[in-house]
Amino acid sequence: MFIGHFGVGLAAKKLAPRASLGTLFFAAQFLDLIWPIFLLLGLEQVRIAPGITRMSPFDFYDYPISHSLVAAACWSLLVGGMHYFGRRRFIDAAVIGLAVLSHWVLDFLVHRPDLPLWPGGPKVGLGLWNNWIAEIIVEVAIFAAGIWMYSSVTRARDRVGRYAFWALLGFLFLGWVASLLAGAPPDARSMAWGALSMWIIVPWAWWADKHREVTAS
Repeated sequence: MFIGHFGVGLAAKKLAPRASLGTLFFAAQFLDLIWPIFLLLGLEQVRIAPGITRMSPFDFYDYPISHSLVAAACWSLLVGGMHYFGRRRFIDAAVIGLAVLSHWVLDFLVHRPDLPLWPGGPKVGLGLWNNWIAEIIVEVAIFAAGIWMYSSVTRARDRVGRYAFWALLGFLFLGWVASLLAGAPPDARSMAWGALSMWIIVPWAWWADKHREVTAS
């Protein structure tokens, strides 16, 4: 799951219109933003195993800090709680916290049974990555629904708000397509460094959203 997570961030704007899209993207993608950091620090591990699923060449055999259900729930409380103490807006904080947790839920749909419920606990996953058509339909549907929901409550203030936003969406979609066609990376370390580049999406989304205004809630 990739653009599906960003679809959740886009949709969350309808529930928390005062929250920046950058913050909502940060929350929805949070588990995958911290995961490459843990990989590079040696706290979590992944193997490159082409063919392990039809759509992903990664064997996620050790990532309980970032991707166990219990850890995801703790991260959601932390991120949502930090937003609440910074902004004092409970609804926004709750939406942001749930966006963090939504990442695990969407991963549960696509991963093979490699998501631990808690560190050292049983592993689960429905395995949509083994069904190209179903996974693509689900992911595109979530992304499209998110775009529609975000667009229904915001409008561009200026050309930056229009073009930066649609350029961001195009970048995400084309990046997802490229990842499907790229094949396996040479090693886990280079993959982790590449994954860190996704942090650029957060300020980009913040910038585009700052040039848009909320029209309805």
